Amino acid sequence: MSTPAPASVSPIGYAYKASLIGSAQEFELTEQGLLWRFAGHAGLWPYADIASIRLSYRPVSMQAKRFRAEITHRDGRKLNVISTTWQTVTLMVPQSEMYRAFIIALHARLAAADSTARLTGGLGRTVYAAAVAVMGVLTVAMAALLVRALLIAEWSGALFLIGFAALFAWQVGGFVLRNRPQTYSFAEIPPALLP
Repeated sequence: MSTPAPASVSPIGYAYKASLIGSAQEFELTEQGLLWRFAGHAGLWPYADIASIRLSYRPVSMQAKRFRAEITHRDGRKLNVISTTWQTVTLMVPQSEMYRAFIIALHARLAAADSTARLTGGLGRTVYAAAVAVMGVLTVAMAALLVRALLIAEWSGALFLIGFAALFAWQVGGFVLRNRPQTYSFAEIPPALLP
């Protein structure tokens, strides 16, 4: 009596264009590992050779909902997977659902392969501490300017500072909060670092 062959796992793919000129970067999760192709090069990284994944929130001026996964091979090579793609000179398109599905599937494949990859999210601790320090200094400076504007009855200046502070808190504050340094497990990917 023969045993049935194990069901093969269907490949899951993802592609994006990092710049308007240049080829797309293509990734595929296969039974053997992570297959990648771009700029005339290709390779296959077995899941056991993936040393780490760092997820982060990386907005740019043309796309506020942009996320990045940095995948590091055990030999130090890195691949970046971005949640947006260039479509025209003025249009960067989000691929939120496809990116999310790919990242979740990558984590599931790594977990199934008993990977020991280090899973981190957000900015590095030193960069994050510097960002928080700069935010603190700017907050104190804006508060001092606001107090001064109120003391000399410069209402338009005070209103401008309040508006600027709100915009600053929304843009920079959201970036800093989402990119808090953290480690996570294969089962619990941080929702703030996925679209």
